[in-house]
Amino acid sequence: MTMSGSGTAEVTLGEASEREALKRIFPRLPASSATIVGPGDDAAVLSAPDARYVVTTDMMVHGPDFRWAWSTPYDLGWKAAATNLSDIAAMGAVPTALVVAIAAPSSTPVSDLESLADGLRDGCAALAPGCGVVGGDLSVSDTFTIAVTAFGDLAGREPVLRSGARAGDVVAVSGPLGAAATGLRLLFARAVDSAGEPDRARFEEVLREHPELVGAQLRPAPPIGDGPRAADAGATAMLDLSDGLALDARRVAEASGVGIDLDPSALGDDVEVALTGGEDHSLLATFPAGTALPGGFRAIGAVVSGAGLSVGGRPFDERGGWDPYVGWDGHGG
Repeated sequence: MTMSGSGTAEVTLGEASEREALKRIFPRLPASSATIVGPGDDAAVLSAPDARYVVTTDMMVHGPDFRWAWSTPYDLGWKAAATNLSDIAAMGAVPTALVVAIAAPSSTPVSDLESLADGLRDGCAALAPGCGVVGGDLSVSDTFTIAVTAFGDLAGREPVLRSGARAGDVVAVSGPLGAAATGLRLLFARAVDSAGEPDRARFEEVLREHPELVGAQLRPAPPIGDGPRAADAGATAMLDLSDGLALDARRVAEASGVGIDLDPSALGDDVEVALTGGEDHSLLATFPAGTALPGGFRAIGAVVSGAGLSVGGRPFDERGGWDPYVGWDGHGG
């Protein structure tokens, strides 16, 4: 056993059987309104009223994707939900269910997984009510890893792809630009020790001073409901801004065979971080000219003939954004 901060004994995964650990975790997980058969069998059974479903998956690994000195298990559960829910929303679908697989060191307290389950529950409740966890897997690994697969219902809508933008469309975004990246840069600048390693005490100080920016990184709150709203309003293309506005806007431009020109005056006070920061999980969409933008969408540019990305009419060729193999801005992290 390990000892908690209060001095009480903590049961670890190595001391509890998988069955006993799951018995403690499952009651804390959110239920899905689409569940026909939930956790406990070899697989879940979900209702699919549309006869089609949207599915996505995302993995978070300790080191490249999160640091325990900066994240609690609750934070990780919330973020794991948010990052997958936003991908479902970006297709114009309503999230219905999650399947969660975790590989953790045997020394991990079972209470940490209970806290992670609470984060999953609260993230789903806040961002996509009715979506829940319908199954998953638990295994052992030296490196803590969580993988989430999410499902969504199109409810009769056509999926909104990246490839539908047309010259003359308005480019719009719902959600923040650059907040999560600013929070992460604060952590790397000020929440590390003299050797550059993440430090919990310094993290607490940064969190007290900048709760909104740090929160944008650790517990993003993407506008999930605006995905289906965009589809209903006639969005021609859409995606989740996970890797940075510049990088993701280029993806839309390339998939659609068009150019995208962004208005720097619509990108906030720090245009550079708005363009190159990632992990906001906002929604980027294009709409036919004259469309009344739904929900929290605001215009930030236009789709133009040609190719590539420009800002204020000038080509923007900086790499920026997030690549899991090289880190932030192409320089590692």
